[in-house]
Parts: sequence; structure tokens; C-alpha cells
Amino acid sequence: MNLLSILLQAPATGGNPWSGLLMMVAIIAIFYFLMIRPQQKRQKDVQKAREALAVGDKVVTAGGIYGKIKEIGDVYMLIEIADGVRIRIDKTSVFASTEDAQQK
Repeated sequence: MNLLSILLQAPATGGNPWSGLLMMVAIIAIFYFLMIRPQQKRQKDVQKAREALAVGDKVVTAGGIYGKIKEIGDVYMLIEIADGVRIRIDKTSVFASTEDAQQK
């Protein structure tokens, strides 16, 4: 038996054959609106915040390193974490600006 035939089978009590399918659709809708959609919105907000960063901004990496942006490339950022100490990191590992991190 495939999944569709199982969902369309009438329950043993003689109920509506569409109730199983309706329940599955309701569960999928609940997951979408409570979990998937908010996560997509957060990802878009983080992406916009990363694109708004400029040279001189103070940031926090996903690893918890605080620093100041010295250079921005296509896929990387050069961050100064101490006087004369610079590291090159992937743009996606920048978590937030320090102002955003302190507000949370």
C-alpha cells in the first residue's frame, strides 16, 4: 500500500474517508506557519544585516570573536581583532554588529 491509499482509507468506525488527508494538510500548514516561515524571515533579516555592514563596523563572528571590519570582499571579510592582528573570515560567519548583539 502506498501512503495515499492509506490516507484515503475510511477509518474502521465508518468516518469520512477525507479526514485523514485533511488532518495531514492541517499538520503541514501548522508546521509551515509556526516553524518554517518564521525561520525564513529570520534568515532574510540576517542576510540584510550582513549586506548593510561596512568597513569600520564592529562585529561579532559566529565563533564569538569581536572585531572591526577592515576590508570586505565578495565572500570574505578582513577583521581586526587586536592592534595589528587581522583575520580573514567567511561573510556568513559574521553573526551581528556589536550594537545588535548588545540589544539582545
